[in-house]
Amino acid sequence: MDQRPGVGVAVLITRDNAVLLMLRQGAHGAGSWAPPGGHVEFGESLEECAIRETKEETDLDVADVRFRAITNDVFEADGKHYITIWMEATTAAGEPAIKAAEEMTELGWFPWDALPQPLFLPFKNLLDGACYPAPAC
Repeated sequence: MDQRPGVGVAVLITRDNAVLLMLRQGAHGAGSWAPPGGHVEFGESLEECAIRETKEETDLDVADVRFRAITNDVFEADGKHYITIWMEATTAAGEPAIKAAEEMTELGWFPWDALPQPLFLPFKNLLDGACYPAPAC
């Protein structure tokens, strides 16, 4: 069994003081809320990954993609370890749609002061400040 961490990208997309979240299913973290994201593909930049994953999962086009933080996420019960690279992006008009039904059951905008629970471990780590570079995250 390969004991090396995987690399994922998560995308923080905000609108009107709310963040876009999806209810995960079919993978580790099923039943928890997370921003769009996924694995970096070979040869892909972090920005390209953020744009692709957001489009694949939500049908939204994003722009102004920029680095935010990194979290070190160990899913002990699942025996998985990920380095999550957090990106921020903006989106123009349009509403998100579930484009990856095998990966999520719900999708929506949530105010920062009323986030749904439970949160996906990397998102919780980011919000708890367990990220780099601190304290910027």
